[in-house]
Amino acid sequence: MRRPKPTIGWREWISLPDLGVQRIKAKVDTGARSSSLHASSIEVVERDGEQIVRFSINAGQPAAVGEAPVTLCCEAPLHDQRQIRSSDGRQELRPVIRTRIEALGESWEIDLTLTSRDLMGFPMLLGREATRRRFVVDPGRSFLLRRLEAQRLKQED
Repeated sequence: MRRPKPTIGWREWISLPDLGVQRIKAKVDTGARSSSLHASSIEVVERDGEQIVRFSINAGQPAAVGEAPVTLCCEAPLHDQRQIRSSDGRQELRPVIRTRIEALGESWEIDLTLTSRDLMGFPMLLGREATRRRFVVDPGRSFLLRRLEAQRLKQED
């Protein structure tokens, strides 16, 4: 018998351990096929015959009011480049990296496009390819993963 899929909300905190991101706020969007991360200073370079993407991301919230968010300089192998239609209908060629995501004590790989999300309310968009067969999404609720994680840890004790 299959265990029921956990329910997550339309926004959640997740981790991207390969990029050194402990917590990042993501909008869960079943209408978007791919996942996207806000990045700046994106450049594709070649190193030892392999294409690498260098980019900067803001990792989480500032430590105190008035402080700037912590900026991480990241590198990852270029997995692909894809034409993505943005929410305003424009097409954009974006670099794609493959990285791990962590939630509920599990880890799995997702494809993540890199782009400027300056005008968006969330630094990350978690698309349906990343959540398919793992979660049920309740669009009327938020931040359910924290509660589920607390329950999971309690059961392990």
